[in-house]
Amino acid sequence: MKKAIIILSVLFTINLSAQDKQWTLRACVDYALENNISVKQSELDLKTSEINKKDAIGNFLPSFNASASNSWSIGLSQDPVTFSAVTATTKNLAGSISSNLNLYDGLRNINQLYRSNLAILASKYQLDNMKDDISLFVANSFLQILFNKEQLKTLQTQIEVSKQELDRTKELVEAGSLPKGDVLEIQATVATQEQQIVNAENAIIISKIQLAQTLLIEDYENFDIIDIDYNVPLTRILNESPSLIIAKAKETRNQIKLAETNTKIAEVDLKVAKGALQPTLAVSYSFSSNYFTSGLFDTPDFETQMTDNKSHNIGLRLSIPIFNKFSLGNEVKRKKVSLERSRNQLEQASLDLETKVYQAYNDTKGALKAYEAANKTLDAREEAFNYSKERYNVGLLNAFDYSQSLNRYEVAQSEVIRTKYDYIFKIKVLEFYFGIPITDIN
Repeated sequence: MKKAIIILSVLFTINLSAQDKQWTLRACVDYALENNISVKQSELDLKTSEINKKDAIGNFLPSFNASASNSWSIGLSQDPVTFSAVTATTKNLAGSISSNLNLYDGLRNINQLYRSNLAILASKYQLDNMKDDISLFVANSFLQILFNKEQLKTLQTQIEVSKQELDRTKELVEAGSLPKGDVLEIQATVATQEQQIVNAENAIIISKIQLAQTLLIEDYENFDIIDIDYNVPLTRILNESPSLIIAKAKETRNQIKLAETNTKIAEVDLKVAKGALQPTLAVSYSFSSNYFTSGLFDTPDFETQMTDNKSHNIGLRLSIPIFNKFSLGNEVKRKKVSLERSRNQLEQASLDLETKVYQAYNDTKGALKAYEAANKTLDAREEAFNYSKERYNVGLLNAFDYSQSLNRYEVAQSEVIRTKYDYIFKIKVLEFYFGIPITDIN
């Protein structure tokens, strides 16, 4: 009984520890990359490419096979040793080994090995590119949760101020200094803020569920991220020219490397197709022997027959393609089309990357201006609200106008939070194109 209690206590402690875990951005990204199904599929594609390379290496080696057969014949048959006809129940045991080796095949084996190495490289680029996309998605989801949390904190602070103002207004109404309508106006403001808090709490829950689903975590209720108040990062990325960022992106981004590798693969595929138009030369060797026995005649023992009946066969086979129903020529044409398509895709990938970098650069500059403007607006709204509050406290401003001033101040606070996290994410996207990891966000 005591042992069972100890075990249950340990399990309970472990469960609480798991529930209390708060995820950092790096932990979220690492976990997503380890457990994401698409990443796992790409990892399997990489394993398949590595297996295909082993096939390409094997093409340089000779084949080696062995065979054996045992047959019985009832009635008329031919003695394989004397070649005389016999009528009896006979038994024939035969065995052979053979080997074949391609001496020349239009360099297809060499090109296929080269292609297999390129295919492995392409699979790695594809995997890394997928990891980059997932990292960006996770970072965006992570920052969305932080934005929602900070928004909630702001709303909670605002409602506390409003409640204090409501209590003070009630006292002034009871003293006859303010009309009763002012209390109703402040109560409406508090009710609106309570509704905003409910919406903000729901937004946090939904954003956490979305990130948990991305990480394939089913315990939505206990999933949470670490509460970090990220400051706007100091960055010099906007001091760099878009052309320099584009050049850096072309060096580091995997979609360009992938498109370049796929173009090289298409070039090798064309060489392989052209190699099929050339003659092939192969050498072969085989060794065989057999054992024959009949109930009518005395037959030599097994070792004697196997020694006497052995034979060796060595051959060279030259194959020259002359006409293959246009299949070989059409295959070359298809590979030329594929090569042209790959070159177009490489050019398009380069243009797409340039567009994305320019877009990210302008988005970041716009987000910075929006954030700076939001801060200026907040300063002005805060000053205006403080002035309205002073006038309201001395009875020079009615509750409705005071509530309007408070609402504009609250909207300005929310806008600062929104533009702050929008700017942070856009900075990270632009830095990402420059080769800076997305997780370096502090």
